[in-house]
Amino acid sequence: MTTTTKTTTTKTTTTTATSTGLGSKLAYLTRALKTPTIARVWEDLAAQARDRNWSHEEYLTAVLERQVADRESAGTVMRIRTAHFPQVKTLEEFNLDHLPSLRSDLLAHLATGTFVAKAENVILLGPPGIGKTHLAIGLGVKATQAGYSVLFDTASNWITRLATAHQSGQLEAELKKIRRYKLIIVDEVGYIPFDHDAANLFFQLVASRYEQGSVMVTSNLPFGRWGEVFGDEIVAAAMIDRLVHHAEVLTLSGDSYRTRARRELLAKDRDN
Repeated sequence: MTTTTKTTTTKTTTTTATSTGLGSKLAYLTRALKTPTIARVWEDLAAQARDRNWSHEEYLTAVLERQVADRESAGTVMRIRTAHFPQVKTLEEFNLDHLPSLRSDLLAHLATGTFVAKAENVILLGPPGIGKTHLAIGLGVKATQAGYSVLFDTASNWITRLATAHQSGQLEAELKKIRRYKLIIVDEVGYIPFDHDAANLFFQLVASRYEQGSVMVTSNLPFGRWGEVFGDEIVAAAMIDRLVHHAEVLTLSGDSYRTRARRELLAKDRDN
């Protein structure tokens, strides 16, 4: 009886020592591989694996899935932060009922981000207040979730950025830096007219990304009036040619959401 008890105690001690050794080794390995999620979950998942009789392959898959999910989530958060959206808006928040001119199947296709992989462009044209910026941000967020780097700014701010680089003799370096982003979003083309120098800078931005990276543009003006914005019909035509060569052009129509909100508020006041 005494001998049996001694043997059991020795076996338990050995098992504990082995587990402790494996734990230390796994802690080191996960640090070396920079996989903090695995370090956090391997033990709990191992217990589940034993309880549910998982195969080695099932356990390995579960551990790696948790690590990849956490890494992708952290990557998306970082990409959204570096995109500099004025605010984060999603496509799910957009009310398509107020924009019947927009095909839901086309929007769903763009939301997959395949246009970014193909270095294609998206142009959103329509009057002010119908949600072009919301759509552009929503598609940009979808692109970040698909793993693509995105950079957002207004047309006037893009020109300021390029003009500053040009004045310091760094325009080519700046264009090269911008090309690292898989998608750039240029919001509000047409609200402020450009002078000759600004038009040329904007053309260089578009030309530098031609078939190299995606551009998304929102504008309150149809292409036929872009010559007014850029002060040069030839420059505008050359720019449009490059933008639409590989592009989805969405010409949108509908009531301004601000007008709708005001109308709904007035109707509510009358009812009260």
